[in-house]
Amino acid sequence: MKNIKKYGVIAAILALTLALTACGGGNSGGSTSGGGDDADKTIKVAATPAPHAEILESVKEALAAEGWTLEIQEFDDYVLPNQAVTDGEVDANYFQHQPYLDSYNAENGTDIVNAAAIHYEPLGVYKAKKDSFDAIAEGDKIGVPDDPSNEARALQLLAANGLIVLKDGVGLEATVNDITDYPKGKLEIIETEAVSLPKALPDLELAVINGNYAIGAGLTSADAIAFEASDSEAAQTYANIIACANGNENSEKVQALIAALKTDAVKKFIEEKYGDSVKVMF
Repeated sequence: MKNIKKYGVIAAILALTLALTACGGGNSGGSTSGGGDDADKTIKVAATPAPHAEILESVKEALAAEGWTLEIQEFDDYVLPNQAVTDGEVDANYFQHQPYLDSYNAENGTDIVNAAAIHYEPLGVYKAKKDSFDAIAEGDKIGVPDDPSNEARALQLLAANGLIVLKDGVGLEATVNDITDYPKGKLEIIETEAVSLPKALPDLELAVINGNYAIGAGLTSADAIAFEASDSEAAQTYANIIACANGNENSEKVQALIAALKTDAVKKFIEEKYGDSVKVMF
């Protein structure tokens, strides 16, 4: 009987404990809700490593001072950051320009929008076997990106610096078939995957390289002899943007992120860290 009474007391205590826990569930939920409030103050952004994630890192403290936690998810892929936005896994992404976004939306039936233009990565003509335009001669090999948009930009940059002449009006639709003349003698235009151009430098006289790939390869503005102009058609067209799901561009989170990025402090950070390889668009 003593054991029965003892176990009866234990059972009663356990029942009371469970009851109190259940009653306290509202408080526990309130605590979780409080955690939810904390989560609501977290801005999640998908980005490629350089310069995008590095630029985002530079605003973490400023956002923290405003009560926000910035969570950066890095990707080396150009598809996954947009999938993350569409799936609601992140609030925004930072890696692409408008033409790429337009193409992605058209191909995938998605509705991601441009919330703000932040910076521009000018294509640069980088030194290889030769270090000036004056040294270029007939038969020299010039590397350019092989994807349509960047190849057109590269060809326009070469034309602007007197290495080739393009058909009038081709603009950012230019291809190697639009080259009408080689003022310094016929050159060999080597079309190469953009990401591989830095590694191809030893086999070329010069190469036109995207800013992000140049930075990733450790190249600096001192390694280049020319860049796209900041007021060029390409600069206006290919500015890198903060992108988010349609309807979220005016959300508190996205607007806080944009406000933190569009500051003199970020402008200074970009200028000091990247030189002419990255240009602000604000």
